[in-house]
Amino acid sequence: MIGSWCAAHLGSTPAEVLFERRSLSDVVGLRLADGREVVVKARADDGRAASCVAAQEHLAAQGFPCPRPLTAVTLVDGLAVHAEEHRPGGEVLLGDSPNVAVRYAAVFARLMTGLAEVRVPPPLPNPRWARWDHNGPGLWPPIGFLDERDQSAVPGYVVEAAELARARLLAADLPCVLGHADFEAQNLRWDGEVRSVHDWDSLAWQPEAALAGAAAGAFANDSPPTLAPVVSSAAFLTAYQDFRGRRFTGEEREIAWAASLWPALHNARWEALHGDPPVCGSAVRAQAAERLRRANA
Repeated sequence: MIGSWCAAHLGSTPAEVLFERRSLSDVVGLRLADGREVVVKARADDGRAASCVAAQEHLAAQGFPCPRPLTAVTLVDGLAVHAEEHRPGGEVLLGDSPNVAVRYAAVFARLMTGLAEVRVPPPLPNPRWARWDHNGPGLWPPIGFLDERDQSAVPGYVVEAAELARARLLAADLPCVLGHADFEAQNLRWDGEVRSVHDWDSLAWQPEAALAGAAAGAFANDSPPTLAPVVSSAAFLTAYQDFRGRRFTGEEREIAWAASLWPALHNARWEALHGDPPVCGSAVRAQAAERLRRANA
């Protein structure tokens, strides 16, 4: 399929596979017969892809460091498929100190400033790890392969923290904006300065403070994911507001802190249901009370 798709939409066929990755999306790096290096992405069509690619195209056109889409989204056997330029090179910037947090906050503020100019249909539903705003009947967003497991494996302190954080988030009366909901170290590459930001499939439609808060908690994630120290999340949020040129209201500050906890709660649940070491679980146990206090939850 990929050979004929490339011929039809890129005007050349694959000559070499550079890399392959499989997660929520199937991602294949290719060198085409005409010498171009491209990345082809395919994921189950949930109605989000066209908006995500359009936003990515806008930022790339404005000079933001991200791969430039090369095709529109096409539907192939229930998959949303598109291609983007290959941007190799650069390193992951590791560390979770306040100084590192400020560097990530500068990129996130630039990203959010660029996305504020984009007008696309909201990419809903939001990514599952950020989907505290789901309309399902339970605490967690409906995810079949997790829901079918024994939920008693999830520690009570994770469930309690999730209930409090979600209640505070849902009580907010803030406008939604477009933002990157998987702003983690593993999705950025640096070469002195930031070289490229990836994973544009993970855009979300939520209050700016919630998006910034989630990034403040997750910016240092490589593998396995965890939760940045509270002091570093605080540095991220302060720097983000400085770079954006506006201060959060009291409600926005609380929402940011509530959202800073949610991805780690999702990951802690995942760990427990899969029997993995409690990396996020331990971080949640250590930090939840302070983050919830700052959230007034």
